[in-house]
Amino acid sequence: MAKRARVRAPELVGKGGWINTGGKNLTLADFRGRILIVDFWTFCCINCLHVLDELRELEEKHRDTVVVIGVHSPKFAHEADHRAVVDAVERYGVEHPVLDDPELATWKQYAVRAWPTLVVIDPEGYVVAQHAGEGHVHAIERLVTELEAEHAAKGTLRHGDGPYVPPEPEPTVLRFPGKALLLPGGTFLVSDTTRHQLVELAPDGETVVRRIGAGVRGLADGGPEQARFQEPQGLALLPDGSVVVADTVNHALRRFDPATGAVTTLAGTGRQWMQGRPTSGPAREVDLSSPWDVAWWRGRVWIAMAGVHQLWAYDPDGETVAVMAGTTNEGLVDGPGEQAWFAQPSGLAATPDRLWLADSETSALRWVDADGAVHTAVGTGLFDFGHRDGDAQQALFQHPLGVTALPDGSVAVSDTYNHALRRYDPATGQVTTLATDLREPSDAVLAGDDIVVVESARHRLTRLRLPEEAVRVEGVAHRTRREATEVAPGAVRLDVVFQAPPGQKLDTRYGPSTRLLVSATPPELLLKGEGAGTDLSRALELNPDVPEGVLHVSAMAASCDDDPANEYPACHVHQQDWGVPVRLTADGADRLPLVLAGLDAAADA
Repeated sequence: MAKRARVRAPELVGKGGWINTGGKNLTLADFRGRILIVDFWTFCCINCLHVLDELRELEEKHRDTVVVIGVHSPKFAHEADHRAVVDAVERYGVEHPVLDDPELATWKQYAVRAWPTLVVIDPEGYVVAQHAGEGHVHAIERLVTELEAEHAAKGTLRHGDGPYVPPEPEPTVLRFPGKALLLPGGTFLVSDTTRHQLVELAPDGETVVRRIGAGVRGLADGGPEQARFQEPQGLALLPDGSVVVADTVNHALRRFDPATGAVTTLAGTGRQWMQGRPTSGPAREVDLSSPWDVAWWRGRVWIAMAGVHQLWAYDPDGETVAVMAGTTNEGLVDGPGEQAWFAQPSGLAATPDRLWLADSETSALRWVDADGAVHTAVGTGLFDFGHRDGDAQQALFQHPLGVTALPDGSVAVSDTYNHALRRYDPATGQVTTLATDLREPSDAVLAGDDIVVVESARHRLTRLRLPEEAVRVEGVAHRTRREATEVAPGAVRLDVVFQAPPGQKLDTRYGPSTRLLVSATPPELLLKGEGAGTDLSRALELNPDVPEGVLHVSAMAASCDDDPANEYPACHVHQQDWGVPVRLTADGADRLPLVLAGLDAAADA
C-alpha cells in the first residue's frame, strides 16, 4: 500500500463543551487507536443534515473501530446558543459525541471553509483525508477499510465501544414537532418529527386523539401502526380530504387518509436526488431531495425542495412530478422560475394569486406569482440576518421556517431563530413583530380568531390571539460569524481542488465531467470571472472599489469506478456550494483554493 500524506491532527477544543458524552470532556488522546471521522456541521444547513443521514450506516457497520464526532460550528447567531445545539443534536437523531464550538476555534485549526466538511484521522492521530460537501461517505468507507487493515497489521488499531452516551428520553407529548394542519373536524394534525410520527390532537391542541406511524425510522406504507416515516415535516390538505406529507429524510411525499388511517407513497423513491438524475416524470420513479413543506396551489401540490434549493410540484391527475422554479444554485435571485435561486425553502403558504415561501438560509420571505415568476418581499442574501421591524427593504429575519397566510392578505412568518412570530403586510410594505419568547417556532396555523404556533423546541402548540397592533422590538442586525478571507484586489486565481477517490476516475464518457459556477454579492465585486464553465480553475478580477463581499462558488465533478472489467461501473457526483466572505486588502492572497473532494488518494509522504 502506498504511503499516505499525513498531518498531525490539531486538538479538539470548543467553549460550549461536549454533548452526548454523559458530561465527560474528551480530547484527541481518548480516540487514539480508533479511526476518527470529524463532521464539521451547523444545524441550519440541509447539506449537513444529509451528511448526518449518510453517516448512520457507516457508524453502525464499523462501530467497533470507527468513532464519529460532530464539531458544531455556527453560521447564525442563534446557533451559538448551547441549548439550541443540544436541542438540534436530539432533534436530528445524532448518535455520536458532538463538540459545541461557538467561537469556531476548531474550525479554524482545521482550516475548514465550508459546511459540511468531513475530516478522517487515523488511529495514530494524523489527518489523512478531508472532504467538503455531501456524497463522500462511499469514499470514506473505502478509506476506513484500508485503515483498518493497515493499522491492524501495525498493531495500532483498538477495538471497542465508543464514548457516546445517549440522553435520557423526555416524556413530552410531542418531540420537536415540525408543522401543523387544522383538519376539517377541528382537530390538529402535527408532524412529530423526532419521533417519526404524525399526531392528531384534539381542538385544545394538547390531548392526543391518535398517533400515525410506528415511531421508528423507515419507509413503509400501511395502517397507522405499520406505516413508517423519517423526520416528517410539511402537511397539506388535498381537495379529497386526504393529507399529503413531506417525509423529509425519506425524500418522499406520502398520503395520509384521515378516514382510514392508511399511509401510502405518492412520490419519491426513497433515494436522494443527485445531479444528473431526472427532474420530472412518473412520481414514484423520480428521486426527491429533502422535501420540507407542501402546499396545494393551482391544482398541484407544490413542494419546498430544501435539499436542492428548488420548488417542485406533484400533479395528482397525471401522478407526475416536475421542477417549477430554481436552478439548484444556492442564493437569492428573483426572476422567471427557471432562473431563480433559492436557499433551502422550508415553508409554504398559498393564496389565490401568490405562493408565499420562507427561504430559510437567506432569511427571506419570497413569493411566486401566477405566471411562475419569483419575487422577494423581505431579505437580501445568505449572510444578512437579524431581528428588525420596519420597511421591508430594511427589515430582517433569522432563518424562518414557516409562513402563514392571514385573512387580511398579510402573512405571518415563523421567524424561527429569532423565537418570534412576525407579520408582513404587502399593502404597506411593513414588517412588525406579533409575538416573542416563542422557542424556535417552525409553523403556525389559523384557528378561528387565533393563530396556533408550533413551538418546536418547547414541544407544543401555543395558541395566540392575533393582536390589532404589532409589538415592536429594538432592531438588531447580524452578519455571519465566519471570518472573512483576506484577498488582494485585482487578479485572484480561484482553484477548486478535486481528486477522484481511490479506485475511481473522472467520468468523461459524455463530455466534461466538471462544472464551476461563480457569482458575487454585491455583483460589482466581480469585474471578471463570473458565470459558468467546465474548468475548475478560474481567473477572477476583484473590484478594488468594493472593500468586502461574498464570493458564491458552486462546483461539481463526476467520477466512476476505475475497473476495466466492469461494464457498468458505479458513478458518483461530488458537489459543493461555498459562500466565501472576502475582504480586499493590499497584502491579501492572490489565490483562493477550495477543496471539493478528499485528500485520501495514495501519495508520497
